[in-house]
Amino acid sequence: MVSHNVLMRKLIYTILLSCCSVLLYAQERTVQNRPYTDLRPFHFGVMVGAHLQDLELLNVGLQTIDFEDGNGVQEKLVSADQDRWDAGFTVGVLGELRLNQTFQFRVAPAMYFGTRHLTFRNLTDLNANGQPTEERQDLKTAYVSCAFDLIAAAPRFNNHRPYLMMGVNPMLNLSGKSDDFIKLKGGDVFLEFGVGCDFYLPYFKLRPELKFMYGLGDCLDKTHAKELKNKQMLMYTNSVSEAHSKMIALTFYFE
Repeated sequence: MVSHNVLMRKLIYTILLSCCSVLLYAQERTVQNRPYTDLRPFHFGVMVGAHLQDLELLNVGLQTIDFEDGNGVQEKLVSADQDRWDAGFTVGVLGELRLNQTFQFRVAPAMYFGTRHLTFRNLTDLNANGQPTEERQDLKTAYVSCAFDLIAAAPRFNNHRPYLMMGVNPMLNLSGKSDDFIKLKGGDVFLEFGVGCDFYLPYFKLRPELKFMYGLGDCLDKTHAKELKNKQMLMYTNSVSEAHSKMIALTFYFE
């Protein structure tokens, strides 16, 4: 009878041989599509994608509000939060400069469209069930951006080439209404970093890329409270002292 040790050794050998066979097959050379495409000193492309956006809000806690309605000064406690990641979409173009065999510099003007869903919970004024009353705001965003990215790519193997990227992305915010609870500034700058892979197809190069973006500055418009005509909105507008934008973007580049 074959012992358990012998069976275990045979099983391990079989697994190792299978892994080696898969690795050897993966290392086989295939015909390269568009073999000279990476030798171009400069090229253009287009991009489409989707993104998730979030807004980190810093709440001030208990605040004193003068409603100017004859009721005098009152203390209110309101918390504000974007309690989910909201989806949007991206379109744009790109121009890429080849620096050397490893590094490329990319300029990518684009537009980011989306909506952030904000919830304001009034912890001072409760409803009939003893729960905080709530107000909601759909904060629409339309950003015009121009990303400046440095790409570090691995050597090409067959028809794929992975890479890392990092850069800055200044954005101009075209949205915002004077009757919103919260309004964002007209501009922001994002730090972005991510990973991607070039896939060389017969007629073009496809580049899916996943990147993370974080706003470097406070994007909250602190002058917005002066624009409000309805003073009942002040408790919600003044409940936030800072805001920082975040995004996760999945983009497909066609070059």
